[in-house]
Amino acid sequence: MEECRKGLAWERLAACVPFAPSWKIDWIQIAQAGLGDLLERMKEIPQNPLWHGEGSVWQHTCMVCEELVRMEKFRRLERKKQVELFVAAILHDIGKLVCTRQEDGVWTSPNHTAVGAKMARALLWREYDLAGTGEKQNIRETICFLTRCHSVPMHIWEQQRPERRLIEMAAHGRQAGDFSLELLLCLVEADMRGRIAADQEKRLEELDLCRELALEWNCLHAPYPFASSYAEHAWLNGRLTYADQDLYDDTWGEVILLSGLPGTGKDTWASCHHADLPVVSLDSLRDKLGVAPTENQGAIVQAARTCAREYLRKKQPFVWNATCLSPLIRRKQVSLFESYHARVRIVFLETGFETGLERNRGRRHAVPEAVIGRMLDELVPPEQYEAQTVDWYCI
Repeated sequence: MEECRKGLAWERLAACVPFAPSWKIDWIQIAQAGLGDLLERMKEIPQNPLWHGEGSVWQHTCMVCEELVRMEKFRRLERKKQVELFVAAILHDIGKLVCTRQEDGVWTSPNHTAVGAKMARALLWREYDLAGTGEKQNIRETICFLTRCHSVPMHIWEQQRPERRLIEMAAHGRQAGDFSLELLLCLVEADMRGRIAADQEKRLEELDLCRELALEWNCLHAPYPFASSYAEHAWLNGRLTYADQDLYDDTWGEVILLSGLPGTGKDTWASCHHADLPVVSLDSLRDKLGVAPTENQGAIVQAARTCAREYLRKKQPFVWNATCLSPLIRRKQVSLFESYHARVRIVFLETGFETGLERNRGRRHAVPEAVIGRMLDELVPPEQYEAQTVDWYCI
């Protein structure tokens, strides 16, 4: 019932996205669709007048959305992408709500794009039930990638190899199928036009050049077509010089690293899809060693890594079953597996928020729901660069 109510909330928000012939933005309707508190908080957040002469985050957000709906590129999009792009425009600077501070008398918002993407994910997952199906996942993560990447193109020419950064961002389209650099650049153009700053024309010219560069490198509309997944992983991690090179795959077998919130069904997925493989399960080790999920997990992780090394030395494929919700935690495990020349496949599993909580309640050692909520707030799903294969599933 709760997930149905939240699903209707998303339908109401999606219905607020302007459409022909008026293309009118109704902020009252948008606020009533669940964003009222967020919009009010935006009004209180100042910005550096050098780059944002229009004023607060709220004033900037209004201008960005107005510029977006004026753009022919936006109006020609299919309705679903219009919704994703418009919601991303509303949420693109929400990270400033928690990141904005004064440094030497100047307002600044360091890291607001990455923080904003996490905030958008938790909001869409928890309050709008955009989780648990491939379609919901695609919508949510397209919005999150747009939020996280929107500041990169305006600084792309400061990069030593700008084409490399574009190819890295384009790879997000492998996980969120609606995401593309073309869609991102549409948001960035609206972001540039929706502010008052002396460098606006210069930035728009640079944005046109950015679009041309993405077109030249064949990554404007879709991810770059690497020769193989092995070559893509190597290139994204700096082990391959040229994007069009292939690389001999010297791995001996596959280690599967599971990732997902508690109650997602990782045990069930492993038993259904890889019943023939041994499993290194942190939950099982907690039971064996008598350590609760709320206690220090250092000994559990160490025991799991010791077990993993035994399989790796034998060149035995296996499943690593843990939550693995952050890139840093996953990187530690993937580095271990790859140091033994294993091929790594990351499998990210998700379900609806209420469904996941219900499943968690039925576990022998349920994780406190407040802890799961904090996990969701910090969740960053695995991305293409993290392993040779990265799969997202809903169960």
